[in-house]
Amino acid sequence: MNRPDPEVGVYVISVAAQLAGLHPQTLRTYERMGLIDPARTGGGGRRYSHRDIERLRSIADLTSLGIGIEGVRRILELENQVAALTARNAELVAEIEAARGALLQASTRRRAVPPIGNKLPVLRQPDPGQSVVVWRRGR
Repeated sequence: MNRPDPEVGVYVISVAAQLAGLHPQTLRTYERMGLIDPARTGGGGRRYSHRDIERLRSIADLTSLGIGIEGVRRILELENQVAALTARNAELVAEIEAARGALLQASTRRRAVPPIGNKLPVLRQPDPGQSVVVWRRGR
């Protein structure tokens, strides 16, 4: 059986509340507070996704630990920032690897021709703990 896309709203409010272990009115309250934003049907009915259910469970866990709603809101914002930065970091790592491959390929081609003042940097695998810095000129 195929699972629906975790971003697609498929659960009505009663099912979502049951899956999250909350009362349906709590889901409406969290929506009014901006903590959750379920999809809507053409008639205006709420449809919660699997991702929404996970978020509701996280909110319930945090509030059960005694964290206030504003604290929960801030924690969720920080989690979103971490996810965005993690994705951006993966993009940058891929970009660096592509640049490293291009430099290595260019260096290999230039070695086949007698070098006349080769100004490419020496390429080697970085030691653990070392960093690679890629500079871009402003546009």
